[in-house]
Order: sequence, then structure tokens, then C-alpha cells
Amino acid sequence: MHSDTPTANTATDLDGLARPWLLADIGGTNARFGWLAAGHTEPCHLETLPTAGHASPALAARHYLALLADRLGHDYTPPQAAAWAVATAVGSDEVRFTNSAWAFSRSETRRLLGLQELLILNDFEALALSLPHLLPHQVRRFGGPEHGLPGAALAVIGPGTGLGVAGLLPTAQGWVAIPGEGGHASLSAADDFDAAVLAAVRRDHAHVSAERLLSGIGLPVLHAAVARVMGLPATAKTASEVVDGALQAHDPACGRTVDSFCALLGSFAGNVALTLGARGGVYIGGGIVPRLGERFLASQFRERFEAKGRFQAYLQAVPTVLITDTLAALTGAAQALRQQRR
Repeated sequence: MHSDTPTANTATDLDGLARPWLLADIGGTNARFGWLAAGHTEPCHLETLPTAGHASPALAARHYLALLADRLGHDYTPPQAAAWAVATAVGSDEVRFTNSAWAFSRSETRRLLGLQELLILNDFEALALSLPHLLPHQVRRFGGPEHGLPGAALAVIGPGTGLGVAGLLPTAQGWVAIPGEGGHASLSAADDFDAAVLAAVRRDHAHVSAERLLSGIGLPVLHAAVARVMGLPATAKTASEVVDGALQAHDPACGRTVDSFCALLGSFAGNVALTLGARGGVYIGGGIVPRLGERFLASQFRERFEAKGRFQAYLQAVPTVLITDTLAALTGAAQALRQQRR
């Protein structure tokens, strides 16, 4: 994404919707904001605000706009439209987040911010729409061929606070995102250790979804189960502490937890690829995997991704790509606004 600082003069985009646009990617922990000014194709003036610091998305947006107005001075123009990617299912005027206390009305928020239009979409729908536009510095390929099957579907999976999943299908009218709640699909075991871990989790949770273990809220649960299976004390830890304990190699349970996380994520990603027919590539987003660095690249992720019996060769031909830019969904949000107007 560009880091330049254009002025924010109002103009009409090719789709007939006046600029500037207010873009947001709002998760369970952070709200990321960006600005799309006239004459520019990529978001700029990027800011990340903690959700805990604001009572609602509208107030967080007002805080961002106040910062921007101060920065741009006389060149500031209030936004005409906005596209917000939110970490929850979208289907009505009332939006309630899955992994935070935030809730808001789309129509009321549009009125409060003085917008002509406010598009609300799932955060992984937005991230999926960004995939064809990602630049080499925003990604890192780490498995399979350099390129997938031309014209085939894509998929994106993202362990962050929760676990997002979406697909992207090519059509005669361009790419179409397929949002869903795949993170809440049931997680399955690939070996005896997995089975023992899942059995341990089921003592406390009747349904073990992928998000239950493969997310920021899930890593502490996974750690407790792994420690129990290993016969070690299950000291309560945050997701960050689990990751730090693994990377610093001072906690065997944390190390095994991260190894299990990577392996289970690989199995789950392979399932998603098969379900969506994502022969063009599977992308990994979210904030957790980039923190793992080389440990993730050396993990069992790719081995488990391909380990699907008779369809191993099918998955060997599917590239897996790590999204290293945590702000990529803002580009997808802008693309969704363009598509809606067209």
C-alpha cells in the first residue's frame, strides 16, 4: 500500500461515487482505518486503533477523522462514502461482533458520520477481494508451485482474534467473494495426538470448532489441552504468551502448542481448498501466523495441507501464500464499494 499523503479534495470516481472514501477493517482487537482520496487507487493515511479504547466503531471512526483533519488542515474534506469490513456475519442493519462487545446500526452510523453511503461487509469477504491486487511485497509464497491453476478459485484463511475464511470465484463480471463462517466448522484430528487434544478440549466444550483452537482466543485453550495430554501443568497463558514461550524455546508445552496449531491449521486449510476448489491458491492472513516467522515455514502446515489421501496430488498443485500486509483488507473494502456501485 502506498505511504504517500495526497490531499483529500472531493472528486467523482469512475463508479459515480464521490471521493474521499473512509475504509475500515474492524476485528475483535483492532480497528484499522484508511483513506481513499480522489485520483488514487490505494488507501493511505493508515491508522490502527484498539477497539478497547472506544465505545463504538462510530466513535473510533470519528477519532480517526479528527486525526486526519488535523493532519490535512485545509485540504481535509469529510468522506462521502465508507466501506467497513467487520469480523462477524453481516445480514441486517444491526451488526454485532463475534469476538468483541461492539454492536452498531448501519443506518444510524451512516447518519452520525454524514455519509452518502456506508457499505458493511464481512472482513474476510474484503480480504478475499484484495487477493488479485496484492503486490509481491505484501505476500510470501511458502509451499507448492509458484502459480496455481489459471482462472481457478482462491481461498483465504486468517487466524487473528477469531478465524476467518472466505473464497473468491472468477466470473464473467470479475471476481466475486464468497463470505462465510468457515471458522466455526468442526475441527478434526489427523493423528493420535490431535485426537487426544480434541478429546481434552471436549471436556469443556461440546463443539470443537476450528476457531476454538486456531485463533487468538483459541491458543490458550489449545495450550491447556496440549499441556494436559503431555502430562504437564496447564498454567493459564494468553495467546501472546504462548507464542513467546514457543519462539523463545523456554516452555515445552508452548512449543508443542504452536507446532499443533500449525499442523491443525494445515489440515483445516486443505479442507477449505478441497471444499471451494481453490486450485488458484490458498492465502493465509490474520495476525498470528506472521508472528511465528520461520517456525511456521518449517512446521507441518504444508505436509498436513497435502495429506488428503487420493487427493494429495490435487493439493500439491495448489500454492499456499502468506499475506504479510495486515492492512490488505482495506484494499478489498474499496474494491467492494466499487463493485456495489457498478
